[in-house]
Amino acid sequence: MTWVLWAVLSAVFAAGTAVLAKVGVEGVDSNLATAVRTSVIVVFTWAIAIGLGKHGGLGLIGRRSWVFLVLSGVCTGLSWLCYFRALQMGEASRVAPVDKLSVVLVILFAAAFLGERLTWMKAVGGVLIAAGAVVLALA
Repeated sequence: MTWVLWAVLSAVFAAGTAVLAKVGVEGVDSNLATAVRTSVIVVFTWAIAIGLGKHGGLGLIGRRSWVFLVLSGVCTGLSWLCYFRALQMGEASRVAPVDKLSVVLVILFAAAFLGERLTWMKAVGGVLIAAGAVVLALA
């Protein structure tokens, strides 16, 4: 499978996350709801890693990778806490597009911190994503 197919599957599952979470947070503290979801993710992903025999590589992860994976995990956790709170307060069809402004930020951060080229096509795409998010959020 190509990266494009994996990315499309990610988008499909992310859409499911928004709709299912919106129903799930109703009448539940958003932080508790995030903890429940995260616990499911922990069990699910470790089951996959163990089931595929990938857990043996744990000791091979270098210090630098550990630092960045932990920081990424902290960012993920904070993102999910904020996302669930936003879903609890707003409409899923408005919250999700604003959340996807992360795509625009990734384009900018990748250029600034990873040295990825910021082409005019990426810039136009980023502007269109941002404009679409604003239109959907205000709809």
